[in-house]
Amino acid sequence: MDDELLSVRVAELYYDAGKTQDEIGALLDISRFKVGRLLTRAREAGIVRIEIVHPSARRLGLERELVQRYARLTEAIVVPSGGDDDLTGRVAQAAADHLRALRPVPRTLGVSWGRTLTAVAAHLPDRWAHGVTVVQINGGVSVNRRPGGAAHLAATIAERAGGEAVLLPSPAILEQEQTARAIQSDRTVAAVLDLAARAQAYVFSAGVCDTTSAHVENGYLDENGIRALAQRGAVGDVLGRYIDAEGNIVDPALDARTVGMPLQRLRSSDRAIFVTAGSAKHDLARTVVGTGLCTVIVTDEATARALVEDA
Repeated sequence: MDDELLSVRVAELYYDAGKTQDEIGALLDISRFKVGRLLTRAREAGIVRIEIVHPSARRLGLERELVQRYARLTEAIVVPSGGDDDLTGRVAQAAADHLRALRPVPRTLGVSWGRTLTAVAAHLPDRWAHGVTVVQINGGVSVNRRPGGAAHLAATIAERAGGEAVLLPSPAILEQEQTARAIQSDRTVAAVLDLAARAQAYVFSAGVCDTTSAHVENGYLDENGIRALAQRGAVGDVLGRYIDAEGNIVDPALDARTVGMPLQRLRSSDRAIFVTAGSAKHDLARTVVGTGLCTVIVTDEATARALVEDA
């Protein structure tokens, strides 16, 4: 029996029949050490493929490829796309686990808002960190008085970290540019934005440019307005700022009415964690990663594969 066939036989006995390496050696009259070498050869030759199918498993190969292909990425966390229907929940859990493992623990953590980050906050346990100041980095006071929202999200993350939340008391988008300028020059708001600009780490998501947008849901934009942005090339919003596929602001007038930290601060940050899930956000994810808005991505397998293929 040549070594290839012997590798197949050894693999069958080890993986299918559940035999130990000593038992296989005795059955085939070879040493235990040769059994180990043949098992290694079987994996390297593709005779054996090992797949971890637990929903909490990570796709380490894809993670390495993402970091290798995108210059600004220092880390990637990729969870399987299959399994149950709660893809956002599994990505959010992975993001929460990443935040818990951050070392050094950031003294100040800047957070955006939205459905994805709300899920991340829900998965953070009590005492996930100690004494972290959580600062809101873009406006989020709902104009239609919906419950919850940006302030509640930041407060939840801070409370569970035994720290304090510093909130940005402003809507995301105002009706007049002069009002936005006035609010951002207010001493209280300016102090929050200054703290946001000095945060050691950021965690943010991004929203697609369609009628399901949180900006439409919260009354900042109507359906006609969001469609007009899409027609101008917007792929979505980051920190409330609508960008095209190259990361450029698509509507400077709208951007001037948007309250929050500028995108350039994400591009200059040493730790900007982007959390995204689902096929609807593939184009937006390409833009965020490809234009250097993040240093870490937490996402699902299908999104990661789309990013690798694009690169």
